[in-house]
Amino acid sequence: MVTDGNVNKGVVRKLAREQLKQYGLRLLGSRALTEVEVRTKLTRRAEDEADVGAIIEELRGYGFLNDERFAEHFASARRDSGVAGKQRVLRDLRVRRVAGPVAEEAVKAAYEDADEVAMVRAWLERKMRNVDLAEYLSEEKHLASVYRKLRYAGFASNAILPVLRKFSSRANDLEDSDEGEP
Repeated sequence: MVTDGNVNKGVVRKLAREQLKQYGLRLLGSRALTEVEVRTKLTRRAEDEADVGAIIEELRGYGFLNDERFAEHFASARRDSGVAGKQRVLRDLRVRRVAGPVAEEAVKAAYEDADEVAMVRAWLERKMRNVDLAEYLSEEKHLASVYRKLRYAGFASNAILPVLRKFSSRANDLEDSDEGEP
C-alpha cells in the first residue's frame, strides 16, 4: 500500500481530484483494467468520492477506459495463447466485472473461427509434453484428472472427448458423467 511516508503502515493516502486523475492515468498506463476495477481503486484513494464519477467519465472520453475493447483484447489474447477455452475466458471476464452481454459478445467474436479441438490438442501437448499420453491416460484416475483440468481450462466436452478418445477408450465413460455442462 502507498503510505504518506509515516510509520503508519497500511494507511492509504487520500488524493485530491487532480492527483486522483493522475493516479487513474498511471493505473491505466501500467495495465488494462475494466471500468469497475478503476472505479474501485479510485474510490479507495479518493479524498472526495464525488470526484470518482467525473474522472471515470473523463477517462472514458479520452478513450482510455472502454470495457468493450478491453473484453475483445482480453478474449483474443487468451484464445491466441491457447491457455483457455471459451468458458474460462467468459468466467475470467465476469470475475473482472465486465458486463455479461459485453463479455459474451467478446468471447463469441474471439472464438468464432477457433478450432477448439486443435486448442485442446495443443493444451495437452504443452502441459503433458514429457508424458506418454496413451500410457498415462490408460489409468482411469489420470483420464478423469486430465478431463477435469481441461474443463477447468474452459474447454467444452465436445472438444475434449474426441481428443481423449484417441488415447483411451474409457473417454466415452466421461461423457456420461458430465453433468451441468455450460
